[in-house]
Amino acid sequence: MFNAHTKTNPQQKQLGHSKIWGAIVIVQALTLCASMLTPTHASAQEELRRFKLLKAEELSAEQAKLAQSIRSGPRSSTGSTATQENAPLGSPFNVWLRSPEIGDSIQKLGSQIRFNSSLPARLNEFAILITAQYWGAQYEWFAHHRLAMKAGLNPDVAEAVKNQKRPLNMAADEAAVYDFSTELHLTHFVSDKTYQQALGLFGEKGVADLIAVNGYYDLVSMTLNVDRTPVPTH
Repeated sequence: MFNAHTKTNPQQKQLGHSKIWGAIVIVQALTLCASMLTPTHASAQEELRRFKLLKAEELSAEQAKLAQSIRSGPRSSTGSTATQENAPLGSPFNVWLRSPEIGDSIQKLGSQIRFNSSLPARLNEFAILITAQYWGAQYEWFAHHRLAMKAGLNPDVAEAVKNQKRPLNMAADEAAVYDFSTELHLTHFVSDKTYQQALGLFGEKGVADLIAVNGYYDLVSMTLNVDRTPVPTH
């Protein structure tokens, strides 16, 4: 049974980068093992997908309504392969079609987090990449790396995250997002120092939005990993 925490544990205040990077080594090893078990051939990867793609004629009325809502929303302008017209709806949405009522609530939450956050797109996408790397969610990284680049994130920063290294030469706001998101994922807490750093730059609304983007893309990454969603080869 989990213990409730009403205040910061003094020991947690002393969380250093040595503990965080030790956890990163473990995540790196697990990610490497997963990649070794994943076929590289596109057709072989597609065969491993657990939730088969649904054609338009296979959708129930509720599923068709959800698919149309996703395709007609702001995601349609991102160039996502998951929402292309005249093709089955891709994951994670393909998975959420199986429970259209919950799926609709999830996709609306995701739309709000992605397109109406108080954080600029550069930082929002940075947090998404950190989450994708933490989970070893290859499709999530594929889908959002180009969006992070388009939003102005330095490619070297993204490459460092991909290689489980703390990026060099981050802007102050990027360092705040990195520290907050990394600590939250790896320790399930954030230190007072890290919290105050984010609070000073983003305010309470921004901190709430930063928690939300990390949490939502945890769900997305879990969905993609359970589905074994393949990464497009083109």
